[in-house]
Amino acid sequence: MQRNIWFMAISVIVVIILLNNTAYYFLTKESLEDALNREVAAVARQIEFSVEQSRLGAERYQDLIGDELRVVSIAAQYALDPDVDKVTNEQLVELSAKLGVNHITLLKRVKDDILLYKSSDETQLGKSTKSWDPWFTVFNQLFDQQNVEIDWLGKSLPGFWSGPFEVASTDPGSIYKWGYYFDGTTNYITDPYISYTKLAEYEELTGVDSLIKKTIESNKALLEVTVLNPETFAKGPFETVHPNGEVQEHILQQPILYGSYNYVAKSDVANVSKAFNTKQNVTVDEVVNGKHVFKMFIPVFTEDKGLNIVDENGVPMDSYVLTLVSDYQVIRDQMSTQLLNIAIIIVLVTALSLVTAAVVMNYYRRSRDNAVQVTQQTYVDEINQMFHSIRAQRHDFLNHVQTIHSLAELNKHEELIAYTKELTGEIRQMNDIINIGNPAIAALIRSKTSQAESYRIMFECTFTSFEQLEMGVKTLDLNRILGNLIDNAFDETMRYPESMRMVELHGLQRNGFLEFTITNTCEDAEKVAAMPLFQSGYSTKDQQEHQGLGLSIVKSIVDKYKGTIDIHADGPDRLTFFITIPHKI
Repeated sequence: MQRNIWFMAISVIVVIILLNNTAYYFLTKESLEDALNREVAAVARQIEFSVEQSRLGAERYQDLIGDELRVVSIAAQYALDPDVDKVTNEQLVELSAKLGVNHITLLKRVKDDILLYKSSDETQLGKSTKSWDPWFTVFNQLFDQQNVEIDWLGKSLPGFWSGPFEVASTDPGSIYKWGYYFDGTTNYITDPYISYTKLAEYEELTGVDSLIKKTIESNKALLEVTVLNPETFAKGPFETVHPNGEVQEHILQQPILYGSYNYVAKSDVANVSKAFNTKQNVTVDEVVNGKHVFKMFIPVFTEDKGLNIVDENGVPMDSYVLTLVSDYQVIRDQMSTQLLNIAIIIVLVTALSLVTAAVVMNYYRRSRDNAVQVTQQTYVDEINQMFHSIRAQRHDFLNHVQTIHSLAELNKHEELIAYTKELTGEIRQMNDIINIGNPAIAALIRSKTSQAESYRIMFECTFTSFEQLEMGVKTLDLNRILGNLIDNAFDETMRYPESMRMVELHGLQRNGFLEFTITNTCEDAEKVAAMPLFQSGYSTKDQQEHQGLGLSIVKSIVDKYKGTIDIHADGPDRLTFFITIPHKI
């Protein structure tokens, strides 16, 4: 039975530790996932900031190119005749080379159209601009000497406007940036332009694509970074098919602005739209191209419409969506490493806890076994002492009979009466002890009776209906209760003269209860009864000889069996303890 109790206790401890560690493991796993998500978001934020800086730098560089084109326009105007009909294409070829631009074209207003009238590029000659929106609007505003005001990208100055780099309508295979100048002193708009080469060289060194490439190289978990046009992403590339069959793709409306887009998922369009419309980050993990990836869609909004991005209708935008693709396996490996370390710590702590619990339990068991052994040894000694007293009475019986016979022959009636009275008192006392009915309690009382005789204490005790009291743990606890109460009473009475040393003990079993009362001599009993006698460490006696634990132990045992213990003054010099303990036979 005892082994089963210990096994159950250890099993409960193990289950509690395992449940605690399991909960800790999953909570830690969730925390690590959140931390890694925040780390990816922080990397995304850093990329976003760097992209913005790089993009703003590129836009500033474009503004500088626009300023150069204005200077070239003014220089060209001074070098050319103010009448477009007196300017030759050869002059424009020579002037383009001198001023460091790819080409110079002169635009002339003809009725309701504006033509590319003269140019250093012969493929430009005679082209109509009437279908070029919004360029045609700009050209008319310049000819009318109005400030250029259109909802479009570019740089507007008095008499001048420069648009962004874009695919040329007259040469769909080339990308240029144009500048248009007209101050009213000529009958044409001067239009110098340069190719994308200069900006490409700049972006190769410091541009967004270069930044994305370096970022991916420095982060082993990062697979891809893409800057998307949220308005055109779902519709694909915007293209114009010319009458000659050539296809012109528009840079400003392309869905992929920077970076690459190789990890394509069906849910990308919905996620880009969700991030753009809600202005909240969207994160998903899914399998793309056979690889488990973690994708984050981040909407980015600028303070003004300074982006080189337009929607499908050509309206400039102030936002884009930044997409990051991370290798989820790398993230999982990082988590696995950290979780492995945590698991090792959990195992070590669990093992240490179990070892500690086993040591404590073993120590407690040994202490308990020692206490039981001491109690049992005391019980055996007291039983042996009682049996020894009985055997001694039987051994001396013949001597007693001979003494009685001699006193009778000598007619010593008074001496005979005194002797037999003394003899019957000892036999009665022994019989009373034997009649308690419980050997353990009988042995304790026999021992305390002998102790009382040596202390010159008048010790009286009676026990009623204890014949059916069961042996076991309860009997041991009862002996601890009675032993401590008797010792406490003896200690108190030893403070008084022999004539005042009196202790009475009564035990009764009835109605499912065990009742004990013990009364001893005690001066100022009312005052003593009000003291915290059951408090551990409290004692009214010499602190060097007594630790104040006896009554505290009695109280703890009574409480364990859900009993009660009371103390009251039974007169001015008598103190009584009353104990009641539930007990079923």
